[in-house]
Amino acid sequence: MNGGVRFGALRRALVPITQHVLTAQLRELERDGLVARKVLAEKPLQVEYGLTDSAWSLTPAFRELLAWSKTYQ
Repeated sequence: MNGGVRFGALRRALVPITQHVLTAQLRELERDGLVARKVLAEKPLQVEYGLTDSAWSLTPAFRELLAWSKTYQ
């Protein structure tokens, strides 16, 4: 929710996720219209992922789920 994030940063933040699983999940979220994939014109090629407007509209639900998970772990 802090703007676009590059694939490598996502992978490091989600250890021990594999590259294959992360790629599959990002593709599914993109297909569902919740994540936007942006290819940056840099060398080497960089890809950044960010939330779409549809995903932003779910922010209140995400915050409630986070609060619930902290309460009940």
